[in-house]
Amino acid sequence: MRVLGVDPGSRFMGFGVVEEKKGKLLHLGHGVIKVPEGAPLAERLKELHAALCAALARYQPEAVAVEGLFTHRNARSALVLGHARGVALLAAAQAGLTVHEYAPASVKKSVGASGAGGKDAVSRMVRTLLGVDEATLERADASDALAVALCHLNHFRVGLPRASAPANGKRKGAASVLADRLSSAYKRPEAR
Repeated sequence: MRVLGVDPGSRFMGFGVVEEKKGKLLHLGHGVIKVPEGAPLAERLKELHAALCAALARYQPEAVAVEGLFTHRNARSALVLGHARGVALLAAAQAGLTVHEYAPASVKKSVGASGAGGKDAVSRMVRTLLGVDEATLERADASDALAVALCHLNHFRVGLPRASAPANGKRKGAASVLADRLSSAYKRPEAR
């Protein structure tokens, strides 16, 4: 499964593409869509939409995962961020893709960073899981977007019906890969 993860923002929108193929996680690409700070909001949203549509056309994902909103102290910032998220949802819907939303704490935990962990912890885990060089992740927006994609792959694999698990009870796929590569603080969910 190929997933495009999105870390929404009205000035910087991160995207990252990860594919799980035969139990291996593959980093296919990432980027940060940057728009001019002084441009009117409508123009920024238009640019974000065009660039995200281009990324969707280039990478041809099977699903899109978007980081959900977190609590903002500033209502205006939350509203503007909501507009950027709307652009991501619209672009995915126009491409005929299913959109999955994940809370920021869930994204952090899915890559092995604590729910209260900072962006550095998420970036470090993403680099470890995908073998991405630190220099290529120019902003945290890109590593956050890759983490969102990994979160979806993890939830997708863990959520498979029990009948698809091998007889020995060990799951294959992205969830297993993630669990095997995470620190010992992470514990794989017990089979039921």
